[in-house]
Amino acid sequence: MSGGRARILGVVGAAVLVLAAAACSSGGGGGHPAASAATRHSSSPSPKPTGAPVHVSLLESDGGVYGVGMPLIAYFNRKITDSSAFTKAVKVTVNGKSAGGAWYFENTGRDGQALEAHYRPRTYWPAHASIKVDFPVKGLSAGPGLIYDDSLTLAVSTGAANVSSVDCSAEKMTVVSDGRTVRTLPTSCGKATTPTYTGTKVLMQKGENDPKTGKMRPDGEVRMTSNTPGNRYDEIVPWSVRVTNSGEYVHAASWNTGNIGSRSTSNGCTNLNVADAKWFYGFSAVGDVVTYAHTGGKPMPSWDGYGDWNLDWNTWVRGGAVHARSK
Repeated sequence: MSGGRARILGVVGAAVLVLAAAACSSGGGGGHPAASAATRHSSSPSPKPTGAPVHVSLLESDGGVYGVGMPLIAYFNRKITDSSAFTKAVKVTVNGKSAGGAWYFENTGRDGQALEAHYRPRTYWPAHASIKVDFPVKGLSAGPGLIYDDSLTLAVSTGAANVSSVDCSAEKMTVVSDGRTVRTLPTSCGKATTPTYTGTKVLMQKGENDPKTGKMRPDGEVRMTSNTPGNRYDEIVPWSVRVTNSGEYVHAASWNTGNIGSRSTSNGCTNLNVADAKWFYGFSAVGDVVTYAHTGGKPMPSWDGYGDWNLDWNTWVRGGAVHARSK
């Protein structure tokens, strides 16, 4: 086996995070002078929106520490049709100041959910920063006949700015942390028939759970399988860090040491020597960034994992699958 975009069996492990929920809302100040007795009129308050409940949940958990490329991800159990109330109400701050980012809505493959929204700034998050989010959306409209049924808050932080790069023509990965190159690792990228995606990828998951025990497999192991004629395999691969939904990993490849550092022979994954892969696994955090160049492959689709940074900012701020229908 040469590693690659594999069909992954079992329960998602280290990168599956839990909901952080707490109600929060704020009110505005100011007002208008009262009308005189001669001109005061009684009026009924505007009717509150009603409809089918839309429940919002979050990927990240309170207190989590993530890499600088990590998008904030919200899930919706129904497909909303108007994002205006949500995007207006939700406030994201970094170190107490507005993050200046935007939400992008897209379909989801998460069980029990109908839609997801990703939030990112124009550029990567700052390193070693505090990120806070208020979602005071309970009772607001999510479109005709839809209303949010919960409000949330979230407080997370970023770690070091780990932004590495893979040059598949040179067969090397340059690992950079807080602007300093810490290691250069030899690689073997995807061969011509199964090239690695080019573009910006974000680390999604380290290792996985064993479905038989419900516990993390040892040594960052992931079960990788292929039923492709002429290229069938079923292997447990150590020190595996996932970078796409479709099955690209950075992982150890003891069977491919003769090609690592000299030529691309994998099925799309980034093969490393065992010692290097073990080091990278321990060094990495979910949300770290790895960019890929000269792969011979297509650009990574934005929806294939956390491919958000592969969309230009003008496209991102248009909002994706759901738009604001009112101001």
